[in-house]
Amino acid sequence: MSGTVAVADISALNSGRVQSRTLTEALAIDHAALLDNVVPNAPAALSRAATDAQSLGILKRMQAIGTALHDHVSTESLQELAHHQSDTVRGWACFADAASPRNMDLELLLVRIRPAADDLHFAVREWAWMAARPLLASDLERSIGLLAPWTGSTSERIRRFASEALRPRGVWARHIAELKENPELGMPLLEPLRDDSARYVQDSVANWINDAAKTNPGWARELGLRWNSESPTPATSRIITRALRSLS
Repeated sequence: MSGTVAVADISALNSGRVQSRTLTEALAIDHAALLDNVVPNAPAALSRAATDAQSLGILKRMQAIGTALHDHVSTESLQELAHHQSDTVRGWACFADAASPRNMDLELLLVRIRPAADDLHFAVREWAWMAARPLLASDLERSIGLLAPWTGSTSERIRRFASEALRPRGVWARHIAELKENPELGMPLLEPLRDDSARYVQDSVANWINDAAKTNPGWARELGLRWNSESPTPATSRIITRALRSLS
């Protein structure tokens, strides 16, 4: 697909009637216009927040609108937005769920964010982990303990969230220094996924290790040797090959 979106598509996206099909489409959305269509009687402060957010980068824009929704919309309305046809609106709801104070209970956060983590739309799944990541990173030990059972889910999307949410470097996300320096802390999330059958999960696990390899190459190499020895499967081999791709 070309780098531009047809005007008719933009109109439909801004109305909230359709979902984005590509990242290009998702980035083309006018969030202020979308909010006006989705929440026609929005408080003035919410509308201003969406207008101001339009000039921000996409992640900060989503965070700003999610926070504004949390502050100005009822819990019932937020639940409706979490099931909206528009993937961007469902993404806003992720950030609204994570907009509570930093002492918010992490278990409650994961309960709220899980449906979005398992959403059929690729963008919503990305917004889910990006929204949850700052709070999860604030208490790694508890977060890893809570996410570890997710690695056993029958849904590959949930298993992938368990790995992706706390990647040491991540994409469009602030790095987690503790995991860059001590990647072994993440083993309760990585070990159960070392021969996962889903490429979606394999890629996330490999990227997690590749993140850590940039500061701890010895750890990554040793892990690769051990996994290839203990789990000589095509899935594990693929993960390790991709995980060590940045090392000479």
